[in-house]
Amino acid sequence: MIYGLIGEHLGHSFSAVIHGQIGREPYELLELAPQELETFLRDREFRGINVTIPYKQAVIPCLDEVSETAREIGAVNTIVNREGRLVGDNTDLEGITKLILRVCPDLKGRKTLVLGTGGTSRTAVYAARRLGADPVIRVSRTAREGAVSYADALRDHRDAEIIINTTPCGMYPNSGEAPLELEGFDRLAGVVDVIYNPLRTKLVLEARRRGIPAEGGLYMLVAQAVRAAEIFRNTEYPAEMTERIYRSLLREKENIVLTGMPGSGKSVVSAALEEITGRPAVDTDRLIVEKAGMEIPEIFRRFGEKHFRDLESEVIRELAPDGGRIISTGGGAVLRAENVEALRMNGRLFLLDRPLDELLPTDDRPLADSREKIERLYRERTPVYRASADEVVPVAGTPENVAKEIISR
Repeated sequence: MIYGLIGEHLGHSFSAVIHGQIGREPYELLELAPQELETFLRDREFRGINVTIPYKQAVIPCLDEVSETAREIGAVNTIVNREGRLVGDNTDLEGITKLILRVCPDLKGRKTLVLGTGGTSRTAVYAARRLGADPVIRVSRTAREGAVSYADALRDHRDAEIIINTTPCGMYPNSGEAPLELEGFDRLAGVVDVIYNPLRTKLVLEARRRGIPAEGGLYMLVAQAVRAAEIFRNTEYPAEMTERIYRSLLREKENIVLTGMPGSGKSVVSAALEEITGRPAVDTDRLIVEKAGMEIPEIFRRFGEKHFRDLESEVIRELAPDGGRIISTGGGAVLRAENVEALRMNGRLFLLDRPLDELLPTDDRPLADSREKIERLYRERTPVYRASADEVVPVAGTPENVAKEIISR
């Protein structure tokens, strides 16, 4: 191994993609069982490695030298082999500091809750204090190591202004979970979540719904990786590299989600986007038909609309965790808040806004098979469509033109 990442479970890591944009040397992902860790480090057959859960503290006794920062934090995430000597450092500090400042540029004097007690929580506490946050309070389920419990936090610390989540709660495949609810945190000015899969956790989405600045951990991941690569190669990269790689990775991993009225052109625009971008396109209505083994009018006729909506929600839950797709949704998909939240975790929602007089009834849409039904749906759904959309795209010209407008945004 030249460069790489070690951890216990790395199936959804983005690190190889990020380091592939930084340098040309191979960057490998190596899953190690706890009993294999010491042997791997003793053999020293690498130039530089990153370390992730659960080994950020376990590696420290195996190292010849640990930077002052990593020693103070008590966690190492970067190890470089310098002529046979293993030197540990912590680039998570730079990553999380930059992420916090994206959300809240001024932490001075702000009460901050750090959720979790692992290696990353130690880094978050160190960063928050260095940025002037006061007090900084750690929160854990068991109130160990000087932390308060979640019950204590909800009872005594609802005046917190910043919340930083360093727990895995909300990480794929448990994306529907959140470490706490934000109800009652009336002074909250920012939420930071180090989880990057999904791109936006339930916690982040709840904060944004409340108008609170919030960000997931992708920017932190990129920033710490750039700093690690500098340590590996004993060099410095341009300041804009982190932003460039972050934007590139976000575009690659984020789904393009098309919403809108029946007949607004979602299917043809989806096909045009697939042709232009090379991304796979999926249609939730087609997947519902496959799952049910019958066409949509028959589902409505035999089982009713609620059964169809339940199938739709099930399909969306299955689709949402994967990134890099084009998802064309049915006309009523965004009527359920749970669907919007699932789609937003890894997606950006584009409303195809076709004028009412251009929407035509068709027999394969039970709720839009007459002019009267279309007009009623348009009046009822337009506010919901607009409220759930990240972007409103007028449908004008060819499907290719609309697809290019979406790509440009």
